[in-house]
Amino acid sequence: MTVAAVILSATPEGSVAPADGVPRVRRMADAAWAGGALPIVVVAADPDGAVAAALAGSEARVVPPADPDRGPAGQMAHGSRAAIAAVAETDAAMLWPGRLCWVDAETLTSLIEAHGVDRDAIVRPAWRDEPGWPVLVPTGLLAALEDVPPDRMPPDVVAALAAAGHRVVQVEVGDPGCVHDAGTARADLPAFEGPPEPASGHHHEWGAAAAGALDESSAGG
Repeated sequence: MTVAAVILSATPEGSVAPADGVPRVRRMADAAWAGGALPIVVVAADPDGAVAAALAGSEARVVPPADPDRGPAGQMAHGSRAAIAAVAETDAAMLWPGRLCWVDAETLTSLIEAHGVDRDAIVRPAWRDEPGWPVLVPTGLLAALEDVPPDRMPPDVVAALAAAGHRVVQVEVGDPGCVHDAGTARADLPAFEGPPEPASGHHHEWGAAAAGALDESSAGG
């Protein structure tokens, strides 16, 4: 089982903005590696090489973004296909908006474990029942991801997949970083609680109605 991390950064400046003393994208790449993700792909424009420099010595690789006209879903699919090109055995990708820089490595491990139990489901972390990021999408759903209209923002991309009949499994991870983005300082985050149960235990499944109620403020790039 090979699960990639696909970090989606909207701007070069956001990629290298400080996050707890290191560039944001480097903190995320290190968490992805510690959590068991491989390969690690960063979808980001990098006109002056600053993003690549921030990732030097890590396991992450920078991939130029797709045409902006493809929208968020197109960028997600583009990053996923880059991960498959890097490691052909990749069977899922954790799609991770770049502003969600405080996600803990244990959360990524929980998503990977949940994928091992149910290979066909989309897996989403939650903190106190609030859906968060990154969202694990099996590579078998890439065509469906590419069919999502380009005007859908990241939360609505997940809602569109659910509305199309693809199961979304929500896993409580106790990690405030999966819902609090870079707008919250690390010191101001609520305490990390950890998963209340093993990732292989019971999962809450939800469909289009719940997906449609996602809070768009929980995502960004």
